[in-house]
Amino acid sequence: MTFQRFYAAWFDQFRHTIHQLTNSAAADDHHRLQLVHKTVDHYSGYYQAKSAAAKHDALAFFAPPWTTALERSLLWIGGWRPTTAFHLLYTESSILFESQVADILRGVHTGNLGDLSPAQFQRVSELQCATVGHENDISDELSDWQDNACDVVGMCGDIESKMERLAAILDKADQLRLKTIKSLVELLTPQQAAELLVAAAELHFGIRAWGIQHDGNRRRRNI
Repeated sequence: MTFQRFYAAWFDQFRHTIHQLTNSAAADDHHRLQLVHKTVDHYSGYYQAKSAAAKHDALAFFAPPWTTALERSLLWIGGWRPTTAFHLLYTESSILFESQVADILRGVHTGNLGDLSPAQFQRVSELQCATVGHENDISDELSDWQDNACDVVGMCGDIESKMERLAAILDKADQLRLKTIKSLVELLTPQQAAELLVAAAELHFGIRAWGIQHDGNRRRRNI
């Protein structure tokens, strides 16, 4: 199976998994946590398959044909930027907090993302700082690789070794993406983790849908 076909099947299953997670609002924490872990495992399976495929063609993942032009414009080393997860968390938390601030001031706690504790915010902030540092390190590695791009264009030196290094950089970025998801989920309650994963998926679905529409309009204009 090519990775493009794998991605199509993975994405369909991902929609189904997120649908289950979205409908878990009335479930108990144990069941919701099982669905959270199922979602994280689904991400993990994607990155495992991607790592294996990138060993044969790392360049394909820097402009993947199975994504839209909009999605490709937002890529950071073949995927989403890990610190985006923190911006999404803060945004969702702020929106929910504002909508229920009166209840919170009365001591009524909802337990959702708008009800994060000071300790949670502290740990999220620490994790964000560490993630920024890892992002910068990986970006520097890619920059070093790009500085030697003339060797690749001129077919000088060990090209296979250079492609292996690029695949390794891509894998580091993917492992940081997965680590960020897992670490944030561990800092949150099952309800909060479910809300964050659903919000991230909805952002993903929205960008993809808008990108498909944009690509379709562009093709029709060029006919």
